[in-house]
Amino acid sequence: MAFKMDGESVLPAGREAVWANLNDPETLKACIPGCQELEQKENGGFSAVVKVKIGPVSATFKGSVDLTDLDPPSGYRIVGQGEGGAAGFARGGATVGLTEQDGGTLLRYDVDAVIGGRLAQLGGRLVNGVAKKLADEFFAKFAQIVEERHGAASA
Repeated sequence: MAFKMDGESVLPAGREAVWANLNDPETLKACIPGCQELEQKENGGFSAVVKVKIGPVSATFKGSVDLTDLDPPSGYRIVGQGEGGAAGFARGGATVGLTEQDGGTLLRYDVDAVIGGRLAQLGGRLVNGVAKKLADEFFAKFAQIVEERHGAASA
């Protein structure tokens, strides 16, 4: 099942600070809902273990992401895949862009993914709804951390 999602979030810090946080394993681990492990790989990408629940399906996904098309501090492309055993798999990518806006940074993302297995059988509306909720949770926590670390310094 193909899946698309996009969105944006205005963050209360400059692009350099947002970029640094987007590439910091500790920040990302704290922001990714259900993240149990997150380690930076030698190539700059990440390997992760994330537990998610979508409707009646609960699974622990093990996967990795690579960062391509690096354009610091303006953005990059994330390409990744994860395996959730009997629950299924997910693979895809996201383009992330950062632009300065009103004393902060506008982060835009555009996701294309494919899911399979039991997850794909749940239906697009349920999967899209949960994905949107998880993205909202990620960006709320990310904005909070960025503001705590950099909000006063960049004001």
